[in-house]
Amino acid sequence: MINVIIIWGLILLFIFQPGTAHDGAEAGAYLFVNALLPYLLPYIILTQWLLKIPSSGNRPKSWKSYLKAYVLGSFGGFPVGAVTVTEMYKNRELSKKESSLLLAACHAPGPMFIIGFVGTELFDNVQSGWKLLAAIHIANLLFFLLTLFLLRAEEGQDEREIQKKTKSSGPLLDAIKDSSSVIILVATTVIFFSSLGNVITTTASSALTVDIGIAKTIVLSLFEMTSGVQSATDHFYSMSFYPFIIAAIISVNGLSIHMQVYVIAKAANLSLKPYLLSRLWSVMAVPLILFLIYS
Repeated sequence: MINVIIIWGLILLFIFQPGTAHDGAEAGAYLFVNALLPYLLPYIILTQWLLKIPSSGNRPKSWKSYLKAYVLGSFGGFPVGAVTVTEMYKNRELSKKESSLLLAACHAPGPMFIIGFVGTELFDNVQSGWKLLAAIHIANLLFFLLTLFLLRAEEGQDEREIQKKTKSSGPLLDAIKDSSSVIILVATTVIFFSSLGNVITTTASSALTVDIGIAKTIVLSLFEMTSGVQSATDHFYSMSFYPFIIAAIISVNGLSIHMQVYVIAKAANLSLKPYLLSRLWSVMAVPLILFLIYS
């Protein structure tokens, strides 16, 4: 009943504010086409192609699988980590428990997004983009090491509930097909949550006496990360704490990215508890590490 009430409430908001909903959806589509698609699509296709190349059939050593998952997943952008880990699970390279833990550790924005979009276009400083990327991966590596420790402690206790993988006859074609479904998922969530965030922001600012810049940045950051960082840039660019706001927003990720990970992980029936813990860790650690780097 609560869900039905919320859905109908949102439908009414969209009906009474069609222009605002349109502007939010248009902004989300623009950000997807200009800030996400050029950086995300090539990497997804290449990683999917690599993962679909037939292997010898023997399960590789655990540390090699973990390193492969981290390198491919953490440097590909959202939600490449989830795609990589679930694909390795299907390929019998990871167990279910390993996949659930690595789903949390192998989750980071891609270097092309942080350096190319955030550093060059938002910060107007490539070096600042590199510093933010370093802060993100320092926090991620610390969580990754903790994950390795937990996996090492439970080695031999995990049941190998791994599906039988059907060999791909055309790895590149399969990679393009699977990548297209991921891109559609990303586009759908980005546009929908950008539109929803814009409607809720406008409604809240008209009903309450709050600063529109602060309200818009907070709401959009909770719903859609890329829209959130764009809003923060529009309203806080001249502030000294602007880089740390961007770091916090990227660490929060937003419902759009969480929904992408949820859909991908649940398709493989992986647990999301470690992922939620990793998000809490990232929100606290990344801005602090960035502050120490700037210091």
